[in-house]
Amino acid sequence: MTITPPALSVFETLESEVRSYCRSWPAVFDRAQGSYLYDEDGHTYLDFFAGAGALNYGHNNPVLKRALIDYIERDGITHGLDMGTTAKRAFLETFQNVLLRPRDLPYKVMFPGPTGTNAVESALKLARKVKGRESIVSFTNAFHGMSLGSLAVTGNAFKRAGAGIPLVHGTPMPFDNYFDGTVQDFLWFERLLEDQGSGLNTPAAVIVETIQGEGGINVARPEWLRALADLCKRRDMLLIVDDIQMGCGRTGPFFSFEEAGITPDIVTLSKSIGGYGMPMSLCLFKPELDIWEPGEHNGTFRGNNPAFVTAAAALDAYWSDGQMEKQTLARGEQVEQALTAILDEHGGEAIVSVRGRGLVWGMEFADKSRAGAVSKRAFELGLLVETSGPESEVVKLLPPLTVSPDELDEGLRILARAVRETA
Repeated sequence: MTITPPALSVFETLESEVRSYCRSWPAVFDRAQGSYLYDEDGHTYLDFFAGAGALNYGHNNPVLKRALIDYIERDGITHGLDMGTTAKRAFLETFQNVLLRPRDLPYKVMFPGPTGTNAVESALKLARKVKGRESIVSFTNAFHGMSLGSLAVTGNAFKRAGAGIPLVHGTPMPFDNYFDGTVQDFLWFERLLEDQGSGLNTPAAVIVETIQGEGGINVARPEWLRALADLCKRRDMLLIVDDIQMGCGRTGPFFSFEEAGITPDIVTLSKSIGGYGMPMSLCLFKPELDIWEPGEHNGTFRGNNPAFVTAAAALDAYWSDGQMEKQTLARGEQVEQALTAILDEHGGEAIVSVRGRGLVWGMEFADKSRAGAVSKRAFELGLLVETSGPESEVVKLLPPLTVSPDELDEGLRILARAVRETA
């Protein structure tokens, strides 16, 4: 008897081997709403991944969907490069009135291209142009994107190796608590800047994530960020905050650096700035840094007008009254309590720590391979969570900001079961 093996899917026969998330979650998803995804076989999955932070307002948010449908149905502009459009004007006015003015932030707004790495590349290019220097300082375990400039300030060895050429003009420094509190903050950095024999070229800028998402949910203390901002000011370096994953309310406030009380020179945004999961990114910078020549940095898809529409709708709906920040912080306390209970159940020998802020949390396992096993078991039980950290040793939680307390409880119970069943 001849047994015919099942046919390989088009994903396996046609799509590149570079695909990744579909290997961890072997399902074919068909539709989504709110905090849930549904595959073509009718299975339901609670989504604590949220498009890697691109879906802070959930899947197919009805408020944003209505605005988008209305815009498309009236034949609103879809592709506009950097031309003036009614959609772009409405977004800029909303961004200024809802976010910048209430926070006394002076930024100019640049549309560098559709993705986060486009925003980072433009920030690095601008910093070098303003200061006339090449060197950029980044931090251990940082992640800033997959194009060459962004990779040069990214820490992960696997991702850096994919460049295939030397990654230059970037220098890593220790992130907050890299030495477990045994070394004074910025001791090494300050010494290199002072020493004419250190070999460190005077940097144009420092780029930092307030919470390192891909690096393992490493949370910088507000006092560390304030000290970094002070160091940059004293040493004539620009401070770039990469808020691509941690901005748009992920940590509570709209900008993740607000808690530290600092005003970076340059800020990058992407992922959830478009509101609906559509490609969009921003590079924000102080007005005195706006020395670009017209067209000196451009891109065909920097004017995604449908994303302007949903972005403005998201700001109007969720950021006009301060309630989203309060809700996110309350939901974060709910997550912290549940993760602490899991930690207490399994003890410090199995789980190194739980850490996070707002609605970004990580659980680090002593056995580094266990995080992947927990993520796999959680998927089998109907929950999407990914791993992060240099050795994928951290289970990472990024639920939508619109998640309900009951949905959070459901997902956290599944996670607790997955940890228990992989012990």
